[in-house]
Amino acid sequence: MNKETTAQKLIKYNEFFSIEHDFSINIVAIDRNKHITYDEFINNMPTPFKMASDMSSLDQAALRPLQALSGVASKLVEFLNHQSNKIDLLIGYILQQEDDEAHRYQGIKFGGGGLLFTANKSFELSQLLELKVFLQNENHAVYCYGEVIEIEEVDKDYLHKVIFHFIREDDREILVRSSLHEQSKQLQALALQRNQEDKKN
Repeated sequence: MNKETTAQKLIKYNEFFSIEHDFSINIVAIDRNKHITYDEFINNMPTPFKMASDMSSLDQAALRPLQALSGVASKLVEFLNHQSNKIDLLIGYILQQEDDEAHRYQGIKFGGGGLLFTANKSFELSQLLELKVFLQNENHAVYCYGEVIEIEEVDKDYLHKVIFHFIREDDREILVRSSLHEQSKQLQALALQRNQEDKKN
């Protein structure tokens, strides 16, 4: 288990930008007496999550050199982006099959450092959790282990702040990109709403 203080864990949680956003999350508590290594975490990762992360990383690596080019290359990048989106839709559908209703909770905020979820029961502080994070709007899902670092009771529900304990860097990057993309969409929606209100006035 992580021996850092709660204050140190909160600093790590806040190192990355995070965004309020509703998403599904599967959570299974891990036996406190069970010592798990990073290698065991990787071995426990379901195959669809490994595939999704690897394919996303390959897409980014392939497109990066082409994005600096212009002319015909820009058309090629556009075509490849369309193909990538098709694959994302397919992978997203496959990953949705991993969403188990019996272990489903409501996520309300996420970022590269951790996430917030709400539950009608309280997990324990310092509890290690197996997490399957489903970002349906982005067609992404991430498998990781998290540690509960803060619990707050709100209207008979329990708000849990979780820091990532084991997560692949490629998956962390997916969460970072997704949080920034979601922020962009929220800002665009806010700007549109303001324009509509200005027109009414």
